Amino acid sequence: MSRYRRTFLATAGAVAIGGCAVPEGDPAVTDDRDSAADRDGGRGETTIGFAGDTMLGRELNRQYGRSDVDPATIWGDLRPRLESLDGVCCNLECCLSTRGEPAPGRTHHFRGDPEWAVPALSAGNVRFASLANNHAMDFGPVSLTDTIDALTEAGIDVAGAGETPSAARAPATFAVGDVDVAVVSFADRYAGYAATDDRAGIAHIAPDPSASETRRVVGDAIERAKVTDPDLLVASVHFGPNWVERPSGRLVAFGHWLVDRGVDLVHGHSAHVVQGIERYGDGVVLHDTGDFVNDFGVKGGLRNDSSYLFEATLEDGDLREIRLVPIEIDDGVSRAGEDAAAWLRETMRDRSAPFETTYERDGDGLAVSL
Repeated sequence: MSRYRRTFLATAGAVAIGGCAVPEGDPAVTDDRDSAADRDGGRGETTIGFAGDTMLGRELNRQYGRSDVDPATIWGDLRPRLESLDGVCCNLECCLSTRGEPAPGRTHHFRGDPEWAVPALSAGNVRFASLANNHAMDFGPVSLTDTIDALTEAGIDVAGAGETPSAARAPATFAVGDVDVAVVSFADRYAGYAATDDRAGIAHIAPDPSASETRRVVGDAIERAKVTDPDLLVASVHFGPNWVERPSGRLVAFGHWLVDRGVDLVHGHSAHVVQGIERYGDGVVLHDTGDFVNDFGVKGGLRNDSSYLFEATLEDGDLREIRLVPIEIDDGVSRAGEDAAAWLRETMRDRSAPFETTYERDGDGLAVSL
C-alpha cells in the first residue's frame, strides 16, 4: 500500500468521529438531515459534500495559523452542516508545507502550514482532497510530497498528484458512510507542474475528448478505478479558465465523455464561480463548484464570494439528489445571508438553463432530483 494513497474502510466508530452529531436546536442547521452518527446501521442513505477551490494560504494562513486561534473556526456557522454529512470532498488549491522555494515565473504562490490547515480540514469533515491543480507545487516538489504525507497521515485521501505519472493518475479509493467511492483527478493547468519519471507532480491532461493522449491517460485511470467496483465513481477535474460563468463546448463534451466512460459524478472546479449542473446519460456533471474558502476577495461583479456546497445523496449506493447549500466567503466561510442566497438561486437556475436542469426550492438553497 502506497504511503501516498490509502484505502479506508469506514467503521461505525469512524463515521461517528467524521460526522459529529449536530447540536440540538442549532438554528444554522434547521433543515438538515440527521447526522451520520445518528443514523441507523446498515446500507441506506449517504450524503457526500462536494466543495470547490479550497485555498488555505496567504492571509488565511496568517490569520488561522496563530497559536491563539482554533483552526476549526474557519468554517464559521457552516461547520455543523459539514459535520452532518458523511464526508466532504474538495479541491485543495494550495500546498501544505513549511518547506520549499516559490516556483519561478508564477504570479501567485499559495501555501498553508499543515500544523493548522490539516486540523482545519479534518474539522470540516474533509475525507478527500484533489491535488491536481495549478497551485499544488507552488513551492516545489518537496512541498507537494509534504502535502500528500500530511493529508494521508490525517486520514484524508488524495488523488491527482504523486511521485511519478502513474502515481499521480492513480484513483483514490475509500468508503464514506455506506458508499465505496473511487476518485480520479486531473488538471489542465499548469503543464510545468506535471509529474515526470524523476520528479513528483500533478496529473496533467488536455480536457479534450478528441485528443488521443487524453483518451488513453484518463481512460486508463477510469478503468483502474472501475476494478475496485465502487458505488460512486467521481472525476474531480480542475479545468477551464478562471472567472468564467459558463463552460465552453469543449469542456461540456469532455464532461459527457467522462460519463460515457463510466463516471457517475463529474466534480468540476477552477473557474472560482459556480456553473450549471447537468444531468447527462447515467451521470451528473457539476460543471464548476466555485470557491469554498480563500482570501481572493471579490472579482468585479462576479460575486465569487457567494458559492455553494453541493451535497450528493445516495440511496442504496445510487445517486438520488443534489442539494445546493448557499455559502459566503469572507475570512473563512459561513452560511449565506438572505440576499446572497437569493442571488445564488437565481444565478444557478440561469446558468443551468442551457442543460434543461430544473430545481426545487430547498430552504434557502436548491435541490435537483436525479
